[in-house]
Amino acid sequence: MNTTDTFEVIGGHVLKGELIPQGAKNEALQILCATLLTPEAVRINNLPDILDIQHLIELIQGLGVKVTKHDAHSYTFIASDVDLDYFGTEEFQKNARKIRGSVMLLAPLIARYKRAVLPKPGGDKIGRRRLDTHFLGLQKLGAEFNFDDESSQYNISAENLTGNYILMDEISVTGTANVLMAAVLAKGQTTIYNAACEPYIQQLCKMLIRMGAKIEGLSSNLLTITGVDSLKGTTHTLLPDMIEIGSFISLAAMTKSEIRIKNASVENLGIIPFVFDRMGVALQIQNDDIFIPAQEEYEIKSFIDGSIMNIYDAPWPGFSPDLMSALLVMAIQAKGSVLIHQKMFESRLFFVDKLIDMGAQIILCDPHRATVIGLNRKYNLRGIEMTSPDIRAGVALLIAALSANGKSKIHSIHQIDRGYERIDERLNAIGANIRRL
Repeated sequence: MNTTDTFEVIGGHVLKGELIPQGAKNEALQILCATLLTPEAVRINNLPDILDIQHLIELIQGLGVKVTKHDAHSYTFIASDVDLDYFGTEEFQKNARKIRGSVMLLAPLIARYKRAVLPKPGGDKIGRRRLDTHFLGLQKLGAEFNFDDESSQYNISAENLTGNYILMDEISVTGTANVLMAAVLAKGQTTIYNAACEPYIQQLCKMLIRMGAKIEGLSSNLLTITGVDSLKGTTHTLLPDMIEIGSFISLAAMTKSEIRIKNASVENLGIIPFVFDRMGVALQIQNDDIFIPAQEEYEIKSFIDGSIMNIYDAPWPGFSPDLMSALLVMAIQAKGSVLIHQKMFESRLFFVDKLIDMGAQIILCDPHRATVIGLNRKYNLRGIEMTSPDIRAGVALLIAALSANGKSKIHSIHQIDRGYERIDERLNAIGANIRRL
């Protein structure tokens, strides 16, 4: 086991203080790809300084984009001269495989340079994540795809992109972003129905409109795009990361801690505060901050007819699948029971065996459903040694370890670093005891 990739956590400490959420990872991935749509300068502020973003910036830089780093969170990109030969290099293949976000480079490159190459992307092991939606949407606009078995990569070309009516076969955020980025430079009008509509897609639309794109239907699932000949530069600031905000709420409840989450952009959190309220968390919205008081007990509400609470994920404006792991962990010390139904990915609940080893009362019904019987602090979890399988499960295990008695070790923390910026330093600053070995 690689010990340099390990957190040692001494649990049982009550935390107190302020946390400032990082910029939104899922927004950053699509915004960075959109910088390739113009030869002019695009400045991006509030980028999270995390592994996935660093990998994508390296990939963009390799393509010949001029990248200026102003500080850890602000960069300017000028894609005036892109080197398409970089596609053929081993370095591109290796970097593109590291990160699923690389799939969103397709649309800007096809739109401006008429061709792109993509190896099968990597990312989390959370079950199948199809690329069909991306390909079908781009094909409707006139792109041609060939999969090369030998090199395990997709070759995509498009002489002319032409607007079309596209009914998305699934509500995919990255799929919507890809088709949207191609459509803004396609000839004529494109209609995307069953489009993803979360704040991150709305942010991408607002950025593209500032660059000169014509897009109607923001915040709905029906987008109408009228293609333009070219786009200009802009400056864009990312929203705070709603998944990190939700993780901090879970952490506060689980560890009986008083935490203030600063500048949370509450208007963009959708149903998230409501779901935590249903789980018994007494959070308070104060201006644009979320204040979570220390709670000795939090009781899961039941439905109006008295039946057991059921929390499930759904495309926006439903509850984010990325928050299900943190919510499940928080339920361990709640009063009452809840059925957690992870509909969108089939392998995301497989980390619960570690929680059961720690003393949690969880019944894994099938790959999608787990029933959590809350302990109501009758006894604490115990520290164990475990491995992080993906970004979100990694943070859920970290929350469990911070609430547990004794010492835990979490291996493969590069998974956590992919999505959470300096999480150990930031939590230690408010009273946690996390050591990076």
